Amino acid sequence: MAYEMLRSLNLSNIVLITLNEFETDELKKVKKLRLETEYYWTCTPHVIRHVLDNYDVKEVTYLDADLYFFTKPSILLDEFHQSNCSVMITEHRYTPEYDQRHKFGIYCVQFMTFKSDDRGLKVLQWWGDRCLEWCYNRVENGKFGDQKYLDKWPELFTGIHVLQHLGGGVACWNVQQYEVTDGPQVCGVPIVFYHFHQLSWNTAYQFDYGVYRLSKEVISLIYGPYIRALREQIDTIVQLYD
Repeated sequence: MAYEMLRSLNLSNIVLITLNEFETDELKKVKKLRLETEYYWTCTPHVIRHVLDNYDVKEVTYLDADLYFFTKPSILLDEFHQSNCSVMITEHRYTPEYDQRHKFGIYCVQFMTFKSDDRGLKVLQWWGDRCLEWCYNRVENGKFGDQKYLDKWPELFTGIHVLQHLGGGVACWNVQQYEVTDGPQVCGVPIVFYHFHQLSWNTAYQFDYGVYRLSKEVISLIYGPYIRALREQIDTIVQLYD
């Protein structure tokens, strides 16, 4: 359904990839044993590897579907390129009251870049193998989904860069610690992207913000533009299928 909808939108500069194109025998085997969300997580490193192996690109940046960019991500990628590293990961940066690093990890699978060099492919291969072995929506023996594996990367591998730009990775679990002003900005730094975790639809045009404490400034300056953009896209899709 999602594939057909995106194809109908005829978006420029978009290459759509079907499950059949990247699903390996190993993935199909574990697919039967996992919930839908768990299988999505299992696929993450394998989709990235598929693109690196089959398309003429030097690097791939993975994005979660619930991110919204207030400005171009080039400033974040510039930081990565200047680091001369092969993999970039982002921290949760939890507000103390929501700190769940022990459960869900120091780093968040939300905005990650992998170069197609030896160091980048080594990390990606290790991650893909671990996700095939175990990738479930529960905390177990220091693991959680595809995400807590990232905690080990700075120790296990060379060429890992942890994003420093404060505007990359602002989210509902960390925004409480920042002064949010027009722009939007946090502590005077422009927000590049915000992670709208837990935002859900009650109806086609009504949204639930989730359980995290959000100030009126956050709702107005961050959630307002995103919800308006979502409503515009909903209207586009409704018209397409009307």
